[in-house]
Amino acid sequence: MFKSLALVALATISPSALCAPITSRDIPFGQVITTCTTPNTIALTFDDGPSSYTPQLLDLLGEYKVRATFFVLGEASQSNPRIIQRIRQEGHQVGSHTFDHTSLPTLSYDQIVQEMTSLESVLQSTMGDIPTYMRPPYFDVNDLTLQVMSDLGYHVITASIDTKDYNHNSPDLISQSYDKFVTELNNGGNLCLAHDTKEQTVVSLAKMMLDETKSRGLTVTTVGDCLGDPEASWYRSSR
Repeated sequence: MFKSLALVALATISPSALCAPITSRDIPFGQVITTCTTPNTIALTFDDGPSSYTPQLLDLLGEYKVRATFFVLGEASQSNPRIIQRIRQEGHQVGSHTFDHTSLPTLSYDQIVQEMTSLESVLQSTMGDIPTYMRPPYFDVNDLTLQVMSDLGYHVITASIDTKDYNHNSPDLISQSYDKFVTELNNGGNLCLAHDTKEQTVVSLAKMMLDETKSRGLTVTTVGDCLGDPEASWYRSSR
């Protein structure tokens, strides 16, 4: 088990240091993170994949020369190892979304560990290492969930922009997700949730979001980047 050194550090930090720029050591394990800290960045994140739509999304991200974060599930990762490998090869970030998308507060300590380590085993065999970033299904957490994530050494990521694209997965509705994206971007959001399992997200919404961020001069990047975390810290070699 990994101890959260960042949590200990936060408990002893001096008041004069509270406004200091964030560094990789400041990013806590087992605490919910909702926003980016690097100025002028936005993190686009995609949950529940990989899916048959993911390669098309990767093509689009490549055209725009931007990187994103993919919070993946167990069975989808088992079924699509080459897509996982492509995600990594093209410089994107892979994070954990648990093995089977169970609401973690409904589980015991050992069951939560099993959710995380089962996916770790899949990713270890596919890409050679395991993530240090995770997103809890439904954003559901409680004290026990966060304790497990601290013990396992996971940064817990939610979002400050939620497109709700799963409610608008049709050509005549997807603009509602774009409108929600723009509204929450205007309100200061900079960590965006969407799904690469939804056709309209891949064929329509993603491009609209990329065009909007480009028009604002924002840098689209991974969660790790937007938190100022060196890429070497996004993964660990093994459990």
